[in-house]
Parts: sequence; structure tokens; C-alpha cells
Amino acid sequence: MQRRTFLQGLAAAGVLGSVPFSLAQAASVAGSVSVESLPKLEGDLTLYLGRGEGGLYENVLDAIKKRNPKLNLKIRRGGSAALANTIVAETKAGVKRADLFWAVDTGSIGMVTDSGAAKPLPASITNQLKPGFQYPSWSPVTGRVRTLPYNTERVNPEQIPDSVMALADSDLKIGWAPAYSSFQSFVTAMRVLEGEKATRMWLKGINRNAKKYAGELGVVMGVERGEVDIGFANHYYTLRLKSGKPDANVALAYTNNDAGCLVNASGIVALSDGDLPVNFIRYLLTHEVQSYLAREAYEIPLVQDVAAPEGLASLTSLSPPELDLRKLADLRPTLNMMRDVGVL
Repeated sequence: MQRRTFLQGLAAAGVLGSVPFSLAQAASVAGSVSVESLPKLEGDLTLYLGRGEGGLYENVLDAIKKRNPKLNLKIRRGGSAALANTIVAETKAGVKRADLFWAVDTGSIGMVTDSGAAKPLPASITNQLKPGFQYPSWSPVTGRVRTLPYNTERVNPEQIPDSVMALADSDLKIGWAPAYSSFQSFVTAMRVLEGEKATRMWLKGINRNAKKYAGELGVVMGVERGEVDIGFANHYYTLRLKSGKPDANVALAYTNNDAGCLVNASGIVALSDGDLPVNFIRYLLTHEVQSYLAREAYEIPLVQDVAAPEGLASLTSLSPPELDLRKLADLRPTLNMMRDVGVL
């Protein structure tokens, strides 16, 4: 009866929907954990939640609260960067108001871990995650890969270089969203990997033949409409568009071993000691929550043995650069450079 109650609660919150297999099967899959095997959460917990994913994270939190009626979960919402700055300031002042911080980007995570506010996580959490996403002081939740959405009627895949740097010299008309946070994290990764001089030249080169959009969904829609040939965007914008319009004239291309195929992540940090914050993190890494975010948000599950969204190349087939994602916290030099070049 307890399992049925939880199943109904998750469905009401929108977290289960059409699950590909049963909870009993989920619990038996090696590397993944069912929410049914986790301890109940009891007590007071304050979560700082970075805005993102159109309320889908809120659905997850609603399901966790319904599962755990003795959990008093208080949520402070805001932009991930703004909340990270608040946590850093509170840490310096010796004030603790948050027990957990769930951010939509690793740059904000890096600000918090660099401040010394993060508490170490047990190996039982980090070992659940895929290789390359195991960190001692924070837990990735879901991933997103940088991609090149292109118009399938205007562009032959052979025209697309496998180096993002080469696009600065391409004749393709490019769509981008320089003011968008995901793009700025991508440029930060380029600056770390390629150096400031090369990144500055790349921005100037792209700017000569680019059309600006307010966000990366706009980039993908512009590509599909044929306003531009190709664009820069996280993978899920294209998958979401194609889920509603399967015959859309857009497909995904990937570069190799550079910022153009960077795999970034949302993540969570424990800011208080004790079992309660750690056990809360365990809920986000369950098969049910990871499957929901893959199915509804088209994000990449980072727990082992949970299926990725359809239409995306597997992580094992991609060649992302080796980069400590926390280095993306160093955003100010990127913004200064983009303003100086004239793209912001």
C-alpha cells in the first residue's frame, strides 16, 4: 500500500507520468536506486533553488514533500548566480541560512565550493554517478551538452566542421544568444581551454556573420525556420522542439574535444552537516527523478544505468573536453571580453 500511495503522489505531481518500467524493476537495475529504498526525510530543511526548467524542478520537490510529510522544506528561489553570491556572503559573515543549494549551472556551484561552504559527500552518493561526474564536495544532478543545431534543408552535415573554433571562418550563417547564461558559460569554457586571445578572435569572427536571439530556444527556432543555417545551443532545446514537431528541419551536430561539445551540469551542494541534507540529495539521484527529468526536461541523467533522452548521441560517443566544471564560475573576465568585443 505504501508503494501505491507514493506512486499516486508522484503521478499527481507530474514526476512519474508514463514510466518505462515498474518501480520494482527500477530498484533492481544495477547502479540506480529506487525512491522506495530511501529513508524517510524528517525535520527542517532550507533549500536555495536556482530558477530553471519551467517548473519541472518544482514538480520534483512537490513529489518529495508528498513522500515525506514530516519534512518541513523551506525554499528560497532566485537566479543561481545571485543565490550563490548570497551563500558566499552569508558564509563570510558566519551566518547559515541554507542547508542545500540546487543550481542550474556549475559556475554557481563553483562559487560556493570555492568559498568553503560545501560539505563533503559520502562515496555512496558519488559512486552512483557516471565517470567524469564524481566530485567530493557537490553532486551533479543532470547534464546538458553544447551542440550545433543545423537546418537539414540548408546545410549538408559534411559542411559542418568538427572544431567549434573553425566556425569563425565559416560561410554558414550562424544564430547565437550572447546574453544567455548558457552561452556565456560556453565562452568561459573556451577562454579556459583556448586562451583569451583565441576566444576574442573567435567572438569577432562569429559576430561578422551572426544573428542574435534572446535565448537559445530562439536560436533553435530560427535554425528550423531557415533564418540561419546553424546555431549554438544546449541539446534539449532541439529535442523539445522536435518532440512537438517531429518533422522539424533541424538536427544536431557535435564538435570534438572543445568547448563546442562541453557537457555542463545542474548540481546540488550540501551546506549543513548531518544525514538530512545528504539523504535529500539521494532523492534527486533516484531512478524515478532522473527518468522524469530525462523524459520531461530532456536533460541527461548522470546516474549510471538511467536512459538518456531519445534523439541525443550517447555520452560515450561524444568527445567533450576535460575541464573542471567549477572553473566556469570565473565569469567576469568573459563578460568583460564580450562587452569589449561588442557582442554584449
